Amino acid sequence: MSKPKRYQLLCPIARALDRVGDRWTLLILRDLYAGPARFSGLKAGLDGMATNLLTARLKQLVADGLITQRRAEFGVRVYELTELGRKARDLLFELAMFGGRFPPDDDIKPPGSLRTIAVTLEAACQRVVTPDMDFVAGLHVDGERFTLTAKAGSVTVRAGEAEAPDVEFFNEYEPMVAAGDGRMPLEDFTANHMRIVGHAPGKDAEAVQLLSSAMSWIAEAA
Repeated sequence: MSKPKRYQLLCPIARALDRVGDRWTLLILRDLYAGPARFSGLKAGLDGMATNLLTARLKQLVADGLITQRRAEFGVRVYELTELGRKARDLLFELAMFGGRFPPDDDIKPPGSLRTIAVTLEAACQRVVTPDMDFVAGLHVDGERFTLTAKAGSVTVRAGEAEAPDVEFFNEYEPMVAAGDGRMPLEDFTANHMRIVGHAPGKDAEAVQLLSSAMSWIAEAA
């Protein structure tokens, strides 16, 4: 596959698009924001992307210093974001906010992986978290598991089961997106599409406050 063409312009927007403007590239960064992933895991989540194209995009992202490849447990090769790659978080979040202004297509396909939620949820929570919040939450979205950690005014959301969570949330992906887009009232989502299991006194209220504030922020910004 030929090397991607560059704009060769001084403009910083053009220089950014030189690195992330090709089709699928931002979605790869989006999915890797949830944590390291194998090639097969990325391919499963990016339904419709040809194997050779994913190989080419990953190779270019490594060359541009946005991701790296390493051997993980049992010698499995995984891809993960570099510090530079993680700086795309707010860019991805703003794209999500802009995309929320448009209605979804009628023939949308279910995502191959829900790693897509990590970057948007983390960025939204970071905007409303308070320094006193301190908890670990397990998120179960259509059966996929994520860990949300809030501590000292910082929030992270990563793929994987939470160890000894203070609270757990069980909900569905489509209603979650609808609430974020403003197509479903937040009260409807929390009352009818979310189940909460608390394991530490007071932490469930703390976590609900963070998630509700984050989703309200998204809905108001969309």
